[in-house]
Amino acid sequence: MNANQIVSMIVRTVMRQLINRGVNAGFNQISRRGGSAKGQGPTAITPERRAQMQVRQARRAARAANR
Repeated sequence: MNANQIVSMIVRTVMRQLINRGVNAGFNQISRRGGSAKGQGPTAITPERRAQMQVRQARRAARAANR
């Protein structure tokens, strides 16, 4: 291996690590904010979401009762 190949290999490795860190940080930031109502914390449940959860719970109960 000559010096040019070694330098290229090191640069590629460092760039790959930096790009992966940036992509991971971006996904983490998006996943923390995703699905929450505007101006509220990430654990806030919207009325629509609450209604969906209640419907799912009722369907599960109906299925369990029919078994």
